Amino acid sequence: MNKRYDVRPFTPDVIDDAARLRAADHARHRTLIPALDPTYEDPAAVRAEIAAIIERENASGRFVTAAATPVAYVIGAPKSDPRWRASVFVDDAGFGGADPEAIREAYAAAAGDWRSAGWTNHYALVSAADAEQIEAWFSLSFGKQHVHALRERADPRYAPDVRSRLTIRRKQQSDIPALAELGRVVPMHVHESPVFSFIHIPSVEESVAEAEADFGDERFTEFVATHQGRVIACAVGCSLELSGMTTRLMRPRNAGFLGHAAVLPEGRGLGAGRAVGQAVIAWSRDEGYEWVATDWRSTNLEANRTWRALGFRPSFFRLHRLIG
Repeated sequence: MNKRYDVRPFTPDVIDDAARLRAADHARHRTLIPALDPTYEDPAAVRAEIAAIIERENASGRFVTAAATPVAYVIGAPKSDPRWRASVFVDDAGFGGADPEAIREAYAAAAGDWRSAGWTNHYALVSAADAEQIEAWFSLSFGKQHVHALRERADPRYAPDVRSRLTIRRKQQSDIPALAELGRVVPMHVHESPVFSFIHIPSVEESVAEAEADFGDERFTEFVATHQGRVIACAVGCSLELSGMTTRLMRPRNAGFLGHAAVLPEGRGLGAGRAVGQAVIAWSRDEGYEWVATDWRSTNLEANRTWRALGFRPSFFRLHRLIG
């Protein structure tokens, strides 16, 4: 017999039930991704995250029961940033439940409201450890857009694999023109096939200004690779807490972040991207971080190959659906 689902608007009185569902999800996810913070196995901790979502402007969603038992919920909120183009985000705390069909029912009801409001880009952050939840979203015409990944702390012998007469070092003031050039590489690259990103490509002047502003920021550590005296690649390390793209349920308690890396087109094939990435991994170990995180567009073929080869394993996926 098919299960009967009762779907209702998500209201503040169901937050506690939703928190219990999401905390159970998190405990299940941690069995496969032990780096995740155990704090969020506690419904009280998850409750605060859910409450913060529903307090956002124009947030809405649905709550699902079966035989009076809570089984799933989905809540989303639009992004005010115009770069996201009329979008609604379902964050990591924005949905929960072990019943994939109930998640589908919740989204189906909520998405009608979102579409009527003109929000046609829908995003969901889904644990890479939960195949059934991923399949539920895939069956709703979502696809994988972005990969968030983790790797464990490097062992004491780990060091950059330097080839082809490369030199890896910390950035210097004299590197600013090269860093400005590298700052334009990734936006230009991901504008092309097969990524087709709408990310802003900074002008040369904007990129120089950003490189100059970042130079003295002690929160970030930047490495460069040089070849025959020229800077051809860079990578930035920092605390994962500084990443605006990761939310609390996604983060280990103590993680470094490979936040940016770029290689000049003429410098590719020398192992420079791999080497500066390894430099950040070694830096994270030396700074005392237990884990290292990074992220990339799943359609960025070069990033996907390089970061997976360096031991990064997916922890969350950002899924996307465009209603055309």
